[in-house]
Amino acid sequence: MSWAEKPGESGNLGAGMMRFMFRLLAIVALSVATIMAVVDATRSIAASALVVTPLGESWAETWPDMLALAEQSVRHYIHALAWDPVALFILGLPGFVVFGFLALVFYAIGHKSRRRQGRFAIEA
Repeated sequence: MSWAEKPGESGNLGAGMMRFMFRLLAIVALSVATIMAVVDATRSIAASALVVTPLGESWAETWPDMLALAEQSVRHYIHALAWDPVALFILGLPGFVVFGFLALVFYAIGHKSRRRQGRFAIEA
C-alpha cells in the first residue's frame, strides 16, 4: 500500500494522479473564466451597456504572436477547415463561456464516480 492509497483500496496511483491533474486544470480554467467575467462586468458598468469580449479579441490583446502561431499550426497540421469554421466560431464566443465550459469538461473527466448503494444497486 502506498502513501496515496486509503486502507482497503487497491486502486491505480496513475489514475488518481490523472484525476488530480484534470481537477487542477478545471480550477485553472474556472479561475480564468471568473477573471474574464469580472473584466467584462467592469467594462459593462463603465460603458453603461452590455460588453462581452470574444475570446479571440482577448487572446489577440494578450498574446498576438501565439494566436498567429496557433492559426498556422491548425491550418498546417490539421486542416484549413478546422480553423475557419470551427476555431473562428470558438474564438467568437465570450471568453468566460469558453473557459467555463472547459472547466466543466475537465471537472467531469476528473470526477471519481461513486459506487451506487441503495435498494436497487447490484452488489458485485
